[in-house]
Amino acid sequence: MDVQELLRFANGLVFTKTGKHLDDLQEAVVRGTWQGKRYSEISKEVHCTERHVRNVASKLWQILSKILEEDINKSNFSSAMERYQISKISNFGDFNFVQNKGNINVCTETLHHPKTSQNSPPTQTSNEDDTQQKPRLDLRDAPDISSFYDRTSELATLQQWIVHDRSRLVAILGLSGIGKTNLALHLLSQIQHQFEYVIWRSLGTSPSLHNTLKSLLKFLSNPPETELPTSTDELLSLLIDKLRSHRCLIILDDVQTILSSGQIAGNYRPEYENYSTLFKRIGETCHNSCLIVNSWEPPREIGVHLTLASMPKKG
Repeated sequence: MDVQELLRFANGLVFTKTGKHLDDLQEAVVRGTWQGKRYSEISKEVHCTERHVRNVASKLWQILSKILEEDINKSNFSSAMERYQISKISNFGDFNFVQNKGNINVCTETLHHPKTSQNSPPTQTSNEDDTQQKPRLDLRDAPDISSFYDRTSELATLQQWIVHDRSRLVAILGLSGIGKTNLALHLLSQIQHQFEYVIWRSLGTSPSLHNTLKSLLKFLSNPPETELPTSTDELLSLLIDKLRSHRCLIILDDVQTILSSGQIAGNYRPEYENYSTLFKRIGETCHNSCLIVNSWEPPREIGVHLTLASMPKKG
């Protein structure tokens, strides 16, 4: 684990516990401690007193002690973080779920997969209602994952939020390699019949918002619209109209690729700032659809607009 990975990891732990990202001074404490620096050296770098740095560090160690369930201090911080990260990856452990339904939001932990036919046309039998029709699927970006890990309670939580509570925005957060995509794929097999359209898109190649919106709209337009608006704002407005008129499920995977790797507060890379408008509009506008975001960390709109409450861990 390098220092940037450590900062992201520590930030995710603190965010899950407190609903707040690490501030600049807490960042400096984490970075300096990892680099083996004394508090006096850290205080010179951040231009404040050593006493203040010690107080901030002490509060940070207390928060991490509660999360890691062991006494964390400056001397054992680095080894404890590495040990905790390895244990969580090997056990497919701590996911964070974040839900946005208006202003009601929750956070917890998580995992799973299916195989479904792609680009199936919408059909409906005479005995089925609107929510039981066969959805039109576009899973071209979805990977084929066959491993299975029993996360019944977590899947039930997500189904409750998306199907019953009609949440508009849900984030599945966690470190790379712990199974966020696997979980979303298995969830998809259980709830896809509740939607008219299901779309999986990966942001792994860092597409612009303009291109992402065009890709979504081409699939949601039936028959496909030959001419789409040229401006990104108009494309976004048209997408919201589609989300209102149809029950759609959109999964955006690998969202961390549009976030700044040099910062830990969910900030965007400069050329992807307009994605913030997408998340804000979908989270705050009334419509019939749901967006699932898979990421190592939440984009700042999700963090800013949500009040997080911890849910019990699996025993």
